[in-house]
Amino acid sequence: MAEAATPAAFGGARTPLARGLVYALLIGFAAFYLAPLLVVVLNSLRSAGDIGATSVIGLPQAVVTDNFARAWGSYCIAQTCAGIAPYMANSFLMVIPATILSTLLGALNGYSIALWRFRGDQWVFGLITLGVFLPEQMKLIPWTLVLRDLGLTGSLWGLVLIHVVQGISFTTLFCRNYYVAIPQELLKAARIDGAGFFRIFWRIVLPLSPPILIVTVIWQFTHIWNEFLYGVTFTSGLDQPVTAALIALSVSVSEAPQYGVQSAAVLLAALPTLLVYLFGGRYFLRGLTAGAVK
Repeated sequence: MAEAATPAAFGGARTPLARGLVYALLIGFAAFYLAPLLVVVLNSLRSAGDIGATSVIGLPQAVVTDNFARAWGSYCIAQTCAGIAPYMANSFLMVIPATILSTLLGALNGYSIALWRFRGDQWVFGLITLGVFLPEQMKLIPWTLVLRDLGLTGSLWGLVLIHVVQGISFTTLFCRNYYVAIPQELLKAARIDGAGFFRIFWRIVLPLSPPILIVTVIWQFTHIWNEFLYGVTFTSGLDQPVTAALIALSVSVSEAPQYGVQSAAVLLAALPTLLVYLFGGRYFLRGLTAGAVK
């Protein structure tokens, strides 16, 4: 019998060269993508005189660490010399409740649409997920009217409401696609035992949901934390989240630009999302692919 064809029979001798070219290309793309981050990191460790004497692109002549302390507690933002600390607190006060509420509501919606079939459920699902595709600018005027009527204009609670409502589209999409893989036999057995809608949700569906809940929490946390448009539109002053406050980083006109302090502030503002992806990235990918075969 003829032996099965091996990879070498199809040009395997050229595989190391091809692999080397692919790796070189990928490394080049990664270096190009990470170059701005490297510039920010290096500038955060340089003094203003060092940057002024050369340029914003260069290695530090001497490592300076007090840029982070100044950025956190004493740098002037919009005439308030309190650093980014209060704005970081605002972002946490906005992100945590908005992430929890939008995740729970999305899980309930996905559970209802995927496992409790009803007439028009696909239409409901389509209308909910329509929010995924609507541009943010289209929603500015409606949200302005809603927040005005509720008396939430200029407050962090207004931003929480915005992100909860808008996050429902994403969390419903994620959870519904995950819950369709749950066997209907589990629900039928629970109904026979007398369990209702919410009891099945709390006792059966939620214990099976950690993979997709981790996905939605990571997605919502990073998306809400990095959001800028609503923060700068509906808040001002000390009520702004950190992304909006970073735009207002300012120094006296008599001083040289403090690029080192500004770079340190950017890194501190990005740290929470970097940590979330660092510790939860593998769970994010695992949760996205869970139930994909179904």
